[in-house]
Amino acid sequence: MTAKMKRREFITLGSVAVAWPLAARAQQPGMPVVGFVYPGVPELSAGVVGAFRKGLNETGFIEGRNVTVEFRFAYNDNARLPELVGDLVQRGVAVIATPASTPAALAAKAGTATVPIVFGVGADPVEIGLVASLNRPGGNVTGVSSMNAELGTKRLGLLHELLPRAERFAVLLNPNNRSTDALTRDLQATASAIGKQIEVLTARSSGEIDAAFASLAKRPADALVVTPDQLLDSRRVQLVTLATYYRLPAIYPFRENVEIGGLMS
Repeated sequence: MTAKMKRREFITLGSVAVAWPLAARAQQPGMPVVGFVYPGVPELSAGVVGAFRKGLNETGFIEGRNVTVEFRFAYNDNARLPELVGDLVQRGVAVIATPASTPAALAAKAGTATVPIVFGVGADPVEIGLVASLNRPGGNVTGVSSMNAELGTKRLGLLHELLPRAERFAVLLNPNNRSTDALTRDLQATASAIGKQIEVLTARSSGEIDAAFASLAKRPADALVVTPDQLLDSRRVQLVTLATYYRLPAIYPFRENVEIGGLMS
C-alpha cells in the first residue's frame, strides 16, 4: 500500500466517525458540497439536522464557511428518493449522507457507485444489502447501524415488566419496512415464550394509523409496541394522541415520542 493510499481524513457526521480518501473531496472544485437526503419533512427533522450540523462543526466544518450542505427531503414519499439522489450526484457532491433512514441509504447506493455514502440505519446493514460485511463493507458505502430493529423484543419485555398483568399486546408496524418480517417473527416468538397474545397491526399511511387504533376498540389490547419506521416516526404526534385517546399504554422507539407525552421509549 502506497503512502498516498494510506492518507485518510476523518469527518464526523452526526455521531458517526467515518473515513474516505482525501482524493474524494479533492476532486471537488472550491468549497466541498455535502448532500443530505432524508425521507421526512423539514419541520419534523430538526433533531437529525441539528445533530448532523453539530457533528460537522465539531470537526471544523462550518456550513457556509468551508463546506456547503445541500438538503433534500422526500416529504414522506420514498418514491422521490432516487430523484433526489440523482440530483445530488449530478451536482457533483463530495459525499452523500443518509442519516436515520434505510430507504434513503438504499436509494443512494442504487444511485451511485462512486460518490461516498455515509448511512445511519436501524437494521442490519448486511441483511438489507447495504454492505457486503461489517468488517469489510467494500464499495463506496459506510456508516453505522443502531440495530434498532433488533430491540423490538426488548421493548415488549419492558412493557411486560411495567404491566405484568397484561395478557394481550398489540404491535404497530409499517408492512413496507424491510425489517417488518424479522420484527414480526421475533415479537411473536417473544410473546409466545412469556405466554402472551400478540396482535399485529399494520399502517402505511396516516389514515391506516387511525384505522389500526380504531380496530383495537373491537379487539382491545392491554398495551402497544410501536416499531421503528420513518413513516411512524413522522406521525409521532398522531400516535401519542391516539394512544392517549384510547387509554393504551405504549412504548416507542425514540425519546421524541416521550418528550411530547408518550409513555416510554
